[in-house]
Amino acid sequence: MRSDVSRRGVRVVAGALLLGLLSGCSGRPAGVLIPIVDDTPGTSRVDMVVATVRERTDGPDVFSGERSSISSFAEIEVSIPPDSARKVGDVQWPRSVPGNPATDFVTTRLDALTQDQAIKWFHERIRRTPNRQALVFVHGFNQRFDDAVFRFAQIVHDSNAPVTPVLFTWPSRGSLLAYGYDRESTSVSRDALERLLTFMAKDPNVGEISILAHSMGNVVTLEALRQMAIRNGRILPKIKYVMLAAPDVDVDVFASFFNEIGSERPAFTLFVSQDDKALAVSKRVWGDIPRVGQVDPEKEPYRSEFERNKINVIDLTKLKTDDALAHGKFAASPQVVQAIGSRLAEGQTMTDSRVGVGEHIIKMTSDAAATVGTAAGLVIAAPVAVVDENTRTHYREHVSGLGETMADTATSGRNVVTAPAAR
Repeated sequence: MRSDVSRRGVRVVAGALLLGLLSGCSGRPAGVLIPIVDDTPGTSRVDMVVATVRERTDGPDVFSGERSSISSFAEIEVSIPPDSARKVGDVQWPRSVPGNPATDFVTTRLDALTQDQAIKWFHERIRRTPNRQALVFVHGFNQRFDDAVFRFAQIVHDSNAPVTPVLFTWPSRGSLLAYGYDRESTSVSRDALERLLTFMAKDPNVGEISILAHSMGNVVTLEALRQMAIRNGRILPKIKYVMLAAPDVDVDVFASFFNEIGSERPAFTLFVSQDDKALAVSKRVWGDIPRVGQVDPEKEPYRSEFERNKINVIDLTKLKTDDALAHGKFAASPQVVQAIGSRLAEGQTMTDSRVGVGEHIIKMTSDAAATVGTAAGLVIAAPVAVVDENTRTHYREHVSGLGETMADTATSGRNVVTAPAAR
């Protein structure tokens, strides 16, 4: 069966990634989540609530990668170094414990919460949030608890999104050799994620909910939303936006999901990259069936399927980041993470009738190109083909000096935003 992962397949995953494709977390010290005092000028704070079905541990890591039969909750505040001391998109890990807030991500508060306390935290925070908007992040494969916390803090900070941050972290052992275990953990976790999303969607204080899922986290996210749609006749309406980054999901399973959830659905945005090396390995493991996060959205049958299901596709293939696997571009790229934040801040979809995410990427890259002072510099910085006509028109205005033919060529894509290559 396609869903069976052989031991040989797991060895393929581990071997390929260990040969230099993925930098592991073995060099990271334990105990980075132990709170410390931060009185460093210029640091920023991200305060989040965490829901998890990981097993609690008495050690410094708080939660392990093992599975729990019950959900646990916590409030965690992360301090992020001053902007002058870091690069947008990076998580700066301490080399030793305790970390230095001037240069490292550190934890300044970690409080275990009961479910009632977590509900109270959420009620109070969402009321103070513009548009009463919550962002739920679901991490991917090979993520320790501290990995998930620091990565989400980085996304919230770098996107500058005015949201109430909610991290859902499922049991991942944080090991390349645990691919099969992690995959099964997504099935164990879907009920807990559905309960969390249902509670949030029925809270009268909530205006809207956005979900950002990465890699294998897309499996638990889609399963939870599918269950919700079956149970309620639709995905609950306060869940407005679902962003699927590098989904490690079978293309047939993905198509089946949209056939089953009905026509009343959130706005879906899909981030893909054909150079995603992690998904290339995953494809081999799963019987050579393409993974959604690695397809070419301009080719059939994907183009027609994305159009039919009104899925907004952001193609990040040409975007270059420091991510050797090209698997986490959505978080590592300043242009992309800030464009996500702009969409959330304005409370619109990424392809609304007035402006698309492509325009935000164009603006960021064209501002830089303007310093070169040439139209050629702009084209090199921002070869963007975008979803909506308004953004294509905006792009033409930027390149009008080059003639309509070149602009039409650069914007020939109908359903895809192609993010700019690094200069």
